[in-house]
Amino acid sequence: MTTATRTPLTALAVGPTRPLLTAAVFLVTLACGIAQLVYRPLYEHVVRDASRIDHGQWYRLLTGMFFQDGWASGLVSNLLLLAVFGTLAERVFGRRRWLVLYFACGWFGQFMSYIWLNPVGAGNSMCVAGLIGGLATVILLAPRRYGVLPPVQLRITALAVPVLAVVDTILHDNHGLPCLLGVALGFLLLPHRRDQPTTTST
Repeated sequence: MTTATRTPLTALAVGPTRPLLTAAVFLVTLACGIAQLVYRPLYEHVVRDASRIDHGQWYRLLTGMFFQDGWASGLVSNLLLLAVFGTLAERVFGRRRWLVLYFACGWFGQFMSYIWLNPVGAGNSMCVAGLIGGLATVILLAPRRYGVLPPVQLRITALAVPVLAVVDTILHDNHGLPCLLGVALGFLLLPHRRDQPTTTST
């Protein structure tokens, strides 16, 4: 079994080296955020709003993933989180699995917020929470699945992710459930280890 120390997720990376999908979603989310800041009335047309969704405006469950109820500060913080965890998740899961994790968890978070936790709001943080949940699963299963033993601090952090997600949900915050879905999807989408290259002597 290999012990990962300096770059523990490098040994688990089977996806593309360039995070093009993360960059694309980053730029779209940035563009939406800038448009929201420049033309503030736009927010009222795209925010997740239960009363308006009840009247048939279901598109708000999608647009709510690209605009920010935290405005400028929310845009900056959520884009930073997307850049970090999006890049890691794309390297570990690959682009197709990344899409499933990001948008399935984000939409699930939007829907559960609509029917239960937080009827009005917007932001891509629930999408990122799903990526974090998926990465936690990979780290926890790395010894058995990949023969890689991440540092104990990283394993403790990964173990804390689902626990904190449950606590978050109990406290009626809307990031816990998409994170837990990310944990489950991370198990289902767990990528196969890249085949090790063979060398021959001549």
